[in-house]
Amino acid sequence: MRIPLSITSRLLGTLCLLAWPAAAVAAETATATAKKDLIPNVHAKTNCAECHTDLTEKHPDDEKAAKPVDCASCHKEQADIYATSIHGVSRTMGSSGAASCTSCHGTHDMLSPKNLNSPVFKLNLARTCAKCHDNKGINAEYRMRFPDVAAQYRDSMHGRGVQNMGLVVAPSCNDCHGVHDIKRSVDRSSPINKANMAATCGKCHLGIEEKYNKSVHGKLLKKGEVNTLGYAYTAKCFDCHGSHGVQRTDDPKSTVHPDNRLKTCQKCHAGATVGFTQYAPHANPLDGNKYPALHLTFVLMTSLLLGVFAFFGGHTLLWLARSAWIYRHDSKTYRETKYEIQRDDEWFTRFTPFDRFLHFLVVTSFLLLVITGMPLKFYYTDWAQALFHLIGGAQTARALHRFGALITFLYFALHLIALIKSSWTNRGAIRNPETGKWDLKRLWGAIFGPDSMVPGLQDWHEFVAHQKWFFGKGPKPPFDRWTYWEKFDYFAVFWGVFAIGLSGMVMWFPQFFTSFMPGWVINIALIIHSDEALLAAGFIFTIHFFNTHFRLEKFPMDNVIFSGRISKTEMLHERQRWYDRLVAEGRLDQYRVRDEWERWKTIARPIGFVFFGIGLVLLALIIYAMVSRLRH
Repeated sequence: MRIPLSITSRLLGTLCLLAWPAAAVAAETATATAKKDLIPNVHAKTNCAECHTDLTEKHPDDEKAAKPVDCASCHKEQADIYATSIHGVSRTMGSSGAASCTSCHGTHDMLSPKNLNSPVFKLNLARTCAKCHDNKGINAEYRMRFPDVAAQYRDSMHGRGVQNMGLVVAPSCNDCHGVHDIKRSVDRSSPINKANMAATCGKCHLGIEEKYNKSVHGKLLKKGEVNTLGYAYTAKCFDCHGSHGVQRTDDPKSTVHPDNRLKTCQKCHAGATVGFTQYAPHANPLDGNKYPALHLTFVLMTSLLLGVFAFFGGHTLLWLARSAWIYRHDSKTYRETKYEIQRDDEWFTRFTPFDRFLHFLVVTSFLLLVITGMPLKFYYTDWAQALFHLIGGAQTARALHRFGALITFLYFALHLIALIKSSWTNRGAIRNPETGKWDLKRLWGAIFGPDSMVPGLQDWHEFVAHQKWFFGKGPKPPFDRWTYWEKFDYFAVFWGVFAIGLSGMVMWFPQFFTSFMPGWVINIALIIHSDEALLAAGFIFTIHFFNTHFRLEKFPMDNVIFSGRISKTEMLHERQRWYDRLVAEGRLDQYRVRDEWERWKTIARPIGFVFFGIGLVLLALIIYAMVSRLRH
């Protein structure tokens, strides 16, 4: 037969009266009264005095007079963590209403968190937190941000899963806010801080973090950019889905339900229209079934990226190998030619001052765009964040990036105006001098002639001849004023300004463009802008740099774009067809210039090397970032 605990306590008390002085009996009676509540809690085998260290033989009978227990004496690690939490900090500052250990875990009835009856068990935790967070008096006193948090959570998809269906896999308070380390959302280390929300939600919603991080919002926020990059206003999970009141997408009460989505978007994007709501923040470009247009764009851009680098990469390697072979077998001639090119006494104009000014705008704007744009693409690297810190934060970087875009539009517009003006000025050249009418042959010559940047049949012949020269199967072709690779570079700028510029404008003014276009164009614009920018940066810093500077006869840098002049020796060595044509047409002296380069090359060359060096550093960082991505 099992003796009731109350009888046991009385028997123990009687025995104590026989064996102990009166003072000891009083203390023992008090501890026995408290201890009856411990069984079967986690402290059942803990002596009362181990927690109530002030209980001695001189302690009064009233157990309520015992001092508060210092849980840190046994649970130091948890106590240290709690001290840094919002609850711990509040109590340190004198807020007696802030939750303490006993507020959540109880006192003498403390149970294991795994016990179904524990107030911190998964299914009970929301009700425990609600004791304070649903208390109108406490909410008013501490001005809590979510005064109806308990009701919101109970009605949410998460709350119904936990409290109505008993799903312990559904999130409760601690899954999002933490346990002993609960902190305010503005704290950088808080799991509900804007910079950490994707990772917090991603603990349960597998894959959603990666998708979010690749989105427009995620790229501005990843790895603490809310502080390091300054995008405090960038949309996070709860901005769209809600926080404690999260519902399924198909639930009419959901903030992302089709009927409510526009209102949700307009919280941040005041001018948003219905078309804007079609933007897919978690779209996966690899999912061709769900996002066919996005997937097709991804495939095309990736193919373009790989195709260009494969073709011109092979072209560059062949050229480098051929030059190295010739240099090895006739290095003396190479050195002499290079010396004569630089020391010749006859010089001719290749680029006008206006051309050089436009190129200066191209170089400066391009470097500015790469410096401020690539860190967003490679946000996961330390150098990206360091570069943003150096710039002055994301707000500054964004302003500089858009300033670089405006410069790009400026030089492109200036060039188009110059083309139109030149065509109008020279319009007589395409007319028959006898009839005064347009001559198709002259028009064809103006469009595809040697002075035009439009590729023609001659360029194809020179390309084939150049490939033969790579393999030692023919002489090096005598190029004219423009080579086939220079024409490719020229039109690559047209394509780049169109692709990067238009996609960038869509991302810059999404509300405007989605007022007459579907919102998923923003997803497409992001892919085009990102991949085309990578293509442009990679091509310029590798292929273009080789064609212009890395070739043995040009190394370490070709000065022509700064000086605008080319020597007679270089014309004969690399552009003999142009030289012969000018001589035959009697126009050579029109291009002859005085040697003014020496007067200002000490300024121009250092600037050129700075631009050149920045490009190489950026190239190294891009390669490092891509390798890091592949390794992880």
